[in-house]
Amino acid sequence: MSTEPVMHTPAAMKALASPLRREILRHLANHGPATSTTLARAMGQNTGTTSYHLRMLSDTGFVTELRERAKGRERWWDVVKADRRTPARESLTDADQDLAERLGDSKLAEDLRLLSAFARNRDEESDWQQSSRAGTFMTKAQLKEFHEEYLKLVHRFSVDRDAAPADARMVLLRWVGFPDPRGS
Repeated sequence: MSTEPVMHTPAAMKALASPLRREILRHLANHGPATSTTLARAMGQNTGTTSYHLRMLSDTGFVTELRERAKGRERWWDVVKADRRTPARESLTDADQDLAERLGDSKLAEDLRLLSAFARNRDEESDWQQSSRAGTFMTKAQLKEFHEEYLKLVHRFSVDRDAAPADARMVLLRWVGFPDPRGS
């Protein structure tokens, strides 16, 4: 994975706006390379649909074709690992700010659905969930520094899918920091 942050372009944000594309990315990250056929089967879609979405993800740099695995017309795809970030709000046009906001809302709703699904099975896997909730006073500069330190911590503990121990699972990490909208 590249250590330099990659800022999302408007095209990348549009690509991520599709929940199915995000599901494809999550599947590839979790299970490894796949074809449009295996993805279609796993997601209850047809191969035309998954092929289309894979091309969109490829065009925006989220997936890459593994040409060495190709056999005949069969194409294999894998996720491209990178430190991807949404650009600063002030660098986006009004339309792109709206797109980033809608994408953020959609991703948050998806994250809440995933957490809720996990919570329903908590009795079986309660020790897999670790969480914390805190509030503190920071300046904008301190919050940005905290965010960078968080990313360093994520990178320190990250293991490539193929090098992960047999009992490792994909763990979804979500960190967000924002000023309390109820106060100044």
